[in-house]
Order: sequence, then structure tokens, then C-alpha cells
Amino acid sequence: MKRYNIRAYALIIHNGKILVTDEFRNGVRMTKFPGGGHEWGEGLLETVKRECVEELEQEPISAEHFYTTDFFVGSAFREEDQLISIYYKVVLLFPEKVKVTEMQFDFLEEIEGAQIFRWIPLEKLTPEQFTFPIDKKVVGLLLGK
Repeated sequence: MKRYNIRAYALIIHNGKILVTDEFRNGVRMTKFPGGGHEWGEGLLETVKRECVEELEQEPISAEHFYTTDFFVGSAFREEDQLISIYYKVVLLFPEKVKVTEMQFDFLEEIEGAQIFRWIPLEKLTPEQFTFPIDKKVVGLLLGK
């Protein structure tokens, strides 16, 4: 059965850098923005706030819509899913408290669900640093391309 898979992501920019997450899921290393799946009964803004609490251990003090997918993207993990991703520019009260690393995929152990965060300077940000096509497009929009 074909279905929609709705996702919400946080674009967190602080001191000229943007926060990204490196993850290991379904045997795949991926670089993307923090966020994840929408759950039944919540609004999209609630999704991005919940994801920030779950992943970053803090609720955003503000979140403003930035972009919603406007082209077809199939899921990399479920052939019958069409992705719809919503991105919010998010402000955290304490962005410096997010536990980060400097190196990509610097996991303690590369196991299912492994996740780390890191800051990328905006002047070094490129679409090629990201795994998925929607994130690549969002980077282009952020850079004005």
C-alpha cells in the first residue's frame, strides 16, 4: 500500500554555523538535519519541537517555517512511501549545550540508531555533504542557490 511519510526537521543556525546530525540507520551512514517522523495526533510544529527535545534535550524557543517538499521523493527505506518533509528555522535557548563532535560519523560504536551532532560553518556548507535529496535542496535554498 502506498502512503505518505511526513517528516519535520530543524534548521539551527548559531554563530555562523548550522547543526547537522550524522546517523547510522538500516545499515546506512547518513548526514541530515535534526528531526524525524510526524506522529499521529500531533501538529507539524509539535513534531519538530518533540524531535528537538528527544534529540537535543531542549525545546526550541521559536520555530519558523522555512520549506516544505515541493517535488516527489520516494523513501530510501520503504519503496511504497512518498516523503513530505517540512523544515523549520529553529532557535534554541542553549545551542552550546548540544553535545557535538568535530568529525563526521564519530560514533562511539557504529550500531543501529547511533547518532552524533556537529556544527558546519555556513561558509563551508555544500549540498554534497548531505545524504538525501530534500536536504540537498534545502542547503541550496539556505545558500541562495
